[in-house]
Formats: sequence, structure tokens, C-alpha cells
Amino acid sequence: MTDRPPSPQTRRPEHPDAGSTNITVLVRDEREDGAEPQPVDEPRWATLARAVLDQHGVDRAEMSVTFVGERAMSELNERFMGHSGPTDVLAFPIDGQGGGELHHELPRLIGDVVICPAIAAHNAPDHAGSYEDEVALLLVHGTLHLLGMDHAGAADRERMQQRERELLEEHHGVLARDPWS
Repeated sequence: MTDRPPSPQTRRPEHPDAGSTNITVLVRDEREDGAEPQPVDEPRWATLARAVLDQHGVDRAEMSVTFVGERAMSELNERFMGHSGPTDVLAFPIDGQGGGELHHELPRLIGDVVICPAIAAHNAPDHAGSYEDEVALLLVHGTLHLLGMDHAGAADRERMQQRERELLEEHHGVLARDPWS
């Protein structure tokens, strides 16, 4: 994929443990005002994404997490995946992160995760069990995609699901339902 969604101006969220890491996660809620009732706890989700990156040995990195409405997610899904309608999560890794040519004082740009809270809320009862659990799962899933994990084959899917379980249990808690069964 050579075409990427534009990265709008963002603000850096305040994190109580920001001094312990050089990982920055920019989280923003870009849904239409009042259009969707699902809450987005920006600091909570930034902390979870940072924990996933940290657990994978990522240092001096930056990624973004954007929460969008169904219309915006449908447009992204059509444009970048060729599928019509909204989906729950999309990940846009930044390619070419070889590392040898990067300046060590600059953060590595990991990529962008886009989540649709309305789809998460719709899927949650039959998937992860609760809205909060579903968003946590989607965020971990998308972040793992940014780190190069995939689930195209059975072995890759099993490895990725196991890693999702481990990360969620350690940094979010046990999910209300087992979405992998």
C-alpha cells in the first residue's frame, strides 16, 4: 500500500508514566460531535498501546490511534482495503523501518491504528463481551499488525491470538468472553 490516510494535527496526551518510556502514542477521537454515545478514554488506550510496544522491545517510537465514526471507517475500508462498509479496526504500518539509516535521536514512526467505536459496540456482546474489552482487543490487534504480526495462515493466526491473550491479560485484564473460540 503506497497511499496512506492523511495525519491531521494532533495533541500529545498527558500520561502519568510518560517519563518511563520514549514511546509516544497519539490518541484522538475524530467522530462527529454527539453522533455516537460510546466513550473513548484517550489516556487509557494510549497507555495500553504503549505497553504493547514496550513489551515488544520498541523504544523511541511514535504511533497514532484514531477513533472514527462509521462513515469515515467505511471510506477508509473502501479506499485502502477495497471492502465496502465499515469495519472495526484498520492498521496502517509505516513500511521501511530498517533502523540502520534512522537517526537514533529521532523516534521511529510505527504507524496508525484506526478504530470504529460504533462497530466495536455492535460486535462486543458476541465477541469480547463488553465494549471496553472489545476496544482493548482491537487496539492490541491493530498494534500487533503495526509490529508485523499477521493472521493470514493458521500458524500465524494462532501465534497472534496467543500474543493478544497474553498482552490483554497483563495490561487490560481477562476479557468478559473468549473472542478466539
